[in-house]
Amino acid sequence: MYVIRLADGTLRVPQTLASDDGRLIGNAYVEVSPGDPDYDRWLAESLTEEEWAERRRRWLEENDELEREFLAFKAEQET
Repeated sequence: MYVIRLADGTLRVPQTLASDDGRLIGNAYVEVSPGDPDYDRWLAESLTEEEWAERRRRWLEENDELEREFLAFKAEQET
């Protein structure tokens, strides 16, 4: 999950919620506005919505070789 910087400057920061025993309950985004104490820390690693969409598009288009390697590995593990 990435930190997404919206056009108005608000950041959507991923947050994971876990139970007391460590089990994953869910993943979500929380919004952090300019002026929030953690804003500058998250801003440095944020991507615009367009940058995020481009990364996602490239990953989907360019992962064929990685997917083939994974499927071969998975098939090997199942035998």
